Amino acid sequence: MTEISSQSFEQSIDQGPIVSPPLFRDFKIIPIKALPLVAAVVIGLVISIAGNWTWALDFYHVVGGGFWTAIDLFLGFVIGPIMNKMSIPARMEFTSKLMPKVVLIMPTLVTMTLGSGFQLARKLNNLSTGAPAHGWLVLSFAIVGVMTVIAMGILQPANVTVLFELKKEHPNGAVIAKLMKRFIYTAGIMGAMQVGTLVIMTRVASL
Repeated sequence: MTEISSQSFEQSIDQGPIVSPPLFRDFKIIPIKALPLVAAVVIGLVISIAGNWTWALDFYHVVGGGFWTAIDLFLGFVIGPIMNKMSIPARMEFTSKLMPKVVLIMPTLVTMTLGSGFQLARKLNNLSTGAPAHGWLVLSFAIVGVMTVIAMGILQPANVTVLFELKKEHPNGAVIAKLMKRFIYTAGIMGAMQVGTLVIMTRVASL
């Protein structure tokens, strides 16, 4: 495999597909070693829902929602600006390290948050139209629904596409840069929406 300089690498992007393959193709799109941990989290969530354990549901909802919010904010407002200032080769190498982890982390956090949250609302009778928190929960469901569609319909496909592109012998840097910008900017928008859900959840907790 021929080593390429940062300058020639960036020049090749402007001309289309990269002439020489990068040096960081040796990664797994899905980190296999992390799958048992994901399975344990999901199984624990299923058991908590089946057992209707309030403390466990609270744990899943708070931890899942907290990490989901933190990661969105971190990607959008910290990682995004940093990546914009990195060279194209460095940006692509960083992407090859970050994105395989995001492939597993984000769907797991979304499942934790939504599954436990709905079960808590049902258990606390907040789904009833007469419940004091019903209106706030409906607003929360709407916001979270939009975020879920964005996460699973835009972020995750862009993430997977970037990883498959990086696996190619001659990856197209322009395509990767475009998809990464979409991923980072969308994560920032979701981070801002997550702040809205935090306001709603604290309001619900005070009722």
